[in-house]
Order: sequence, then structure tokens, then C-alpha cells
Amino acid sequence: MNKENVKALRKQVAPYEKSSTKSSIWQIMNTLLPFFLLWVLSYMSLAFSYVLSLIFTVAAAGFLVRTFIIFHDCCHHSFFKNRTANKILGTITGILTLFPYSQWQYEHSVHHATSSNLDKRGTGDIWMLTVEEYMSASVWKKIQYRLYRNPFIMFVLGPIYVFVVKNRFNRKGARIKERLNTYLTNIGIIGLAGALCWLLGWESFLLVEGPIFFIAGSAGIWLFYIQHTFEDSYFEEDQQWEYVRAAVEGSSYYKLPKLLQWLTGNIGYHHVHHLSPRVPNYKLEQVHNQTLVLQNVPTITLATSLSSLKFHLWDEDNKQFIGFKDAKLLAKIKSV
Repeated sequence: MNKENVKALRKQVAPYEKSSTKSSIWQIMNTLLPFFLLWVLSYMSLAFSYVLSLIFTVAAAGFLVRTFIIFHDCCHHSFFKNRTANKILGTITGILTLFPYSQWQYEHSVHHATSSNLDKRGTGDIWMLTVEEYMSASVWKKIQYRLYRNPFIMFVLGPIYVFVVKNRFNRKGARIKERLNTYLTNIGIIGLAGALCWLLGWESFLLVEGPIFFIAGSAGIWLFYIQHTFEDSYFEEDQQWEYVRAAVEGSSYYKLPKLLQWLTGNIGYHHVHHLSPRVPNYKLEQVHNQTLVLQNVPTITLATSLSSLKFHLWDEDNKQFIGFKDAKLLAKIKSV
């Protein structure tokens, strides 16, 4: 994409980069209120049937994912026009989703600035090795990488580690304001959990909050994974890397059923979001539908997204993701 096309594309998207206070407040109401209601219904259902309680927890998990999208927009300062309002709401929703606002904002900003850049991996992204890097790695590193890419570890154990353990600590080099925000988030989480355990009993709290956290956490990691791990993605070394191409070609359009699209806050329009993080989540679909060039992007559905589980390594020669078996076959061919 040449400079003129890039300028034209940015000009088309620019009018959507303004939040609507009315729309944002409405999204808070239609997200947080149902979440709290479903949480209460799940707790009350424990007296009758845990199966019934689980039905409410599954629904509540969907609204917790939607709550995270609000948190996510606040981190981009795209939910409200006022930065302080974004930080306050971001911190509150961060407590609900177990994410420290300032720390995640930093890491996610780095992710946006370096996504698909082979020379700037390691912050706010999923660990990804190229075929050459994997083949030249030590046995121990290969084992670590295979374990990391295992679906059970990534989508089952991963949420527990990231949300419960990793997010509780400050990153190395964090400034004082970021550190204080992490401490505040931790205090908020402990205070809220402690109050609910005292009021309801720790067993009831875990029976309700546990499934909600697990389902929402696994879904969140899956969404992040699938939106950057698909066969014909885009990765380049720093000198050849282009921001717009990384956004449009290196981020997928995850075409979901309408209900799931709504619960996930339109984050399936990930190519639009990476092109312009200042577009609020409730305008992403509109940008996609009214911008022709953004409709011609890698599209993934629920059915086709499952194939991404077999993609483990980036093949720099053929510009595509491949599996461990294919990488081994390539290595044999090259050695002949």
C-alpha cells in the first residue's frame, strides 16, 4: 500500500475516532448491570441446582468479556473523551477483570506499535518463534515453546497464571504511578473478594466466580490468539515492516454470530482496531462496512478458526504459519 493510499485510508477512518458519551454510558449500563444481575442469580441458584447456577455463570462470563472490552477501550483513551474518566473507569473495570489498568495500558500500547514486527517481539504479545529460530533453539527452549503452545496450557492454565499471578506484580522498570495503580487494583480485588466471601461464604463465592473467571479468561486469550495467528498473516523484519499492512494483513476479521459479536464488543473487527485504536468498539463494525479496502482482509469464522490451533511457527520463506510437523519436514528438505 503506497503513501497516498495510506493517507486516503486514514482520512476515511478519522471521522470515527471520536467517542460518544451517550453511547459509552449506554454500553456501561447494558454491560455491567446484566453482569451483576447474572452474578446474583447464579448465587441464588446455588440453593436449587448447581447446573442452573452454571447456566447463569456462562452468561455472566460473556458479559465479563464485554466488560473487558470497555476496559480495553479505556486503555486506548477511546471510550471517553476525558483521559481521567477513562482511567477511573479503566481501573474499576480492571478490578472486575483482574487487570491493572496502567500496566496493561503500557504493554498493550507496545503491542500495537510492534505487532507483526519480527525484531520487536516480546511485550504484550503471544510468544512466537520462526521456523529457523525453533530449529536452532536448545532442547530445553523447544520443550518450553511446545508447552507454551499446547492448547491446554494456553487456554486452561494460561488464564489462571496471567490473571491471578502475573497481573498482580509490576513489570520491571514501571514508574511510580503505574506501580501505585497496580497496588490499588490489587487492594480493590482483595477487598471485593473478601467482602463477598464474608457476606456469602467463600465456598459460594468460588462456585460462582470460579467458572465466570475461567470461561471469560479462556475466551479472552482465545480471541487474542486467533486475531493474530492465522495461516496467511503478516510478519516482517523491522526494515520492511509497515504499520498499516501489519494492521490490515496481520490482524484478522473474526466474523462471529451477532450475539457473540455483541458480547465481545466487536473486537472481531481487529483489523480496524489495529489500524486505529482510537475508534470506540461500538463504531468498529461501521468503519468496516463503510471502508471498502478494510473488507478485503483475512476473514475467519468460528469453524475455520479452529484450524489455527495447528499453527505454531512462522515460516519466513513462505510468509505463513505452519505446524511443528511441517517445520520438521522443511528442515529435512533443506538438509538434503
